[in-house]
Amino acid sequence: MVPYRLPPVEASAAVADAGAFADRLRQRRSCRHFDDRPVPQALIEQLVRAAHAAPSGANRQPWRFVCVSDPAIKREIRVAAEAEERASYEHRMPPDWLEALEPIGTDWHKPFLEIAPWLVVLMRVDFELAADGRRLKTYYPAESCGIAAGLFLTAAHLAGLATLTHTPSPMRFLADILRRPDTERPFLLIPVGYPAVDAVVPDLPRKPLSDVIVWDRPAG
Repeated sequence: MVPYRLPPVEASAAVADAGAFADRLRQRRSCRHFDDRPVPQALIEQLVRAAHAAPSGANRQPWRFVCVSDPAIKREIRVAAEAEERASYEHRMPPDWLEALEPIGTDWHKPFLEIAPWLVVLMRVDFELAADGRRLKTYYPAESCGIAAGLFLTAAHLAGLATLTHTPSPMRFLADILRRPDTERPFLLIPVGYPAVDAVVPDLPRKPLSDVIVWDRPAG
């Protein structure tokens, strides 16, 4: 064990800082219109470094961030993703799901997979192989990857970058294209870049805070 200390922050200052942080995060939106302007690899590395600080089950850190900038690989990913998405939109999705997507204005065309300068594929690690060949199980890999993804998106937003959480289903093609081992499976595909000059996002409201926060428990 090692000592754990946090610098003291006066309560009113903490409330103000937390409020300012929340205000910045409330400007974050899922973006589908990217500029092709390059993003330095060093910046992507720092985003992963932030995400890598996430807590995880038994500290197994069950994630790999595969960062893709090669245009040829991005093209492969787009072609495969659009094939799966077209099948989903035309045959797999039930009517209520399609109706829920209408305000967002999405379809199976995914040009952002080539335009965004980076595609970051978060791979979920279900087990690792020890040097002696033993399988080392990970614990709560989905929950752990979800937290890491949230930190990645937050770090990207604070760095002035736009992102999208993209989940073409099924996603096995990502593991095949990226030549990932059987210990990993795709969890999330995140295009990363600067928003296009003419980028737009749907005008979608957030639920009021009173709908999503509960203090203690209801009486009775």
